[in-house]
Amino acid sequence: MPLITVTDEVVGAPSGPTWTIEVFEEEVRLDELIRRRVSLEIAESGVDADAGERTRLTLDAFRRNAFVVLVDDRQVTDLGEKIHLHAGSRVTFLKLVPLVGG
Repeated sequence: MPLITVTDEVVGAPSGPTWTIEVFEEEVRLDELIRRRVSLEIAESGVDADAGERTRLTLDAFRRNAFVVLVDDRQVTDLGEKIHLHAGSRVTFLKLVPLVGG
């Protein structure tokens, strides 16, 4: 069961929170990985939130290119893509910001 590192980043800003997640399979679809990331954030924040609704909103944001997902520095663009994970994999959720004036 590999341990992977998940981090949030915003272009041009210091790195956000980092979590270590134990995964029970070597391949996982991107949409499932996003669901797990959202559930983890809700659990750690202590906020009473609907995980299903938050996941839906996050998946919609991904479809609108509000953020990209990098797995070991490789961008994953398809929610249905199976991602190969190994011990030490690093998953980065990189929030994109619009250019000033555009």
